[in-house]
Amino acid sequence: MKSMIVSMTVAAGLMVAGSAMATDMPPAAKKNGCTACHAIDKKVVGPAWMDVAKKYKGATTYKFSSKGSEAADAKEYPLVEGLMMKVSKGGKGNWGSAAMVPNDPAGKKQADIKELVEFILGLDK
Repeated sequence: MKSMIVSMTVAAGLMVAGSAMATDMPPAAKKNGCTACHAIDKKVVGPAWMDVAKKYKGATTYKFSSKGSEAADAKEYPLVEGLMMKVSKGGKGNWGSAAMVPNDPAGKKQADIKELVEFILGLDK
């Protein structure tokens, strides 16, 4: 009987935690298709957003090139601006072989992208 109660309690806790994490994803992420490649707490196609937050914790700048941050033509930008460029224009080389597809090449979703970048960076506080 104790084992059954413990199992039910654990299962209920996992369901609540899972649904809480899913509801924590900002509406802009769902609206713009980010959830197809990213999750907050686990790698999907792209990195977990918590891992991104940890990588850039304390950083103030970001080097951007669509060829990767280590490319010869990479330029340094303030962190949020540089990461917005990465999301908008896409690129490769920062998280393995999978490239990030451009999400706003025309520059029409910048408010959403800024909201998402700031949300992601705030995950490691």
